[in-house]
Amino acid sequence: MVNPFIRNNQYNLIKKQVGLLQHACNTVSDPKVIEAVRYSAQSKIIDALPGITEFQKQMLENISTLNTSGEFHQYLRSLEPYMEEFKQVSEKQIIKLFPKIKKMKVPDLTEIDYRYMTYLGWNDIALNKLFLVYYLNGKLVGVEGKCTPANKKGFCLFCKRYEEVAFLSVITKSKPANATPDYYKAIGNYVCVNSETCNKNITDVSALEKFIHNSW
Repeated sequence: MVNPFIRNNQYNLIKKQVGLLQHACNTVSDPKVIEAVRYSAQSKIIDALPGITEFQKQMLENISTLNTSGEFHQYLRSLEPYMEEFKQVSEKQIIKLFPKIKKMKVPDLTEIDYRYMTYLGWNDIALNKLFLVYYLNGKLVGVEGKCTPANKKGFCLFCKRYEEVAFLSVITKSKPANATPDYYKAIGNYVCVNSETCNKNITDVSALEKFIHNSW
């Protein structure tokens, strides 16, 4: 029986390390340099998945034996059955997260491969908004914000990659005890316009979780 244990962002990190090692194997002639890259890749992968079993650790450590393009490809393919799916959500659950939004356009949830998703995100052009759905500390939460395309590439807060970005501005839900009725606080940053692209890139959820936490 297969027990999934690799989340999407962790799989992306593994792919990144595999790519770096494969590039070194193809372009570097010094064996010591290659071994250093190999050791670094293996260490970063293991560090990114704390609490794994000895069997799972040995499976991941197989990266230390790879040399050819076919072996790198097969290594990644062998890990796919062990990818842990983002817990599926229904349209009803999503609508409940955003009670103030009338006639919400929810993405086609049947088209999603939940293995390759760290968070659910989509744009509503009519509302000029970006919506995020994520399990924060086991609880399903939703964040909505004004989305202003930058019309250029930039550094995404969530995935740390250089992609087409938009400025996401979110009005936080928390208020000080002595706040006036018209009090509000907004936070914002540049994030990927295309959430699917962001999900393919993200290797660490720290910035994503901090942003969502601060939105509440």
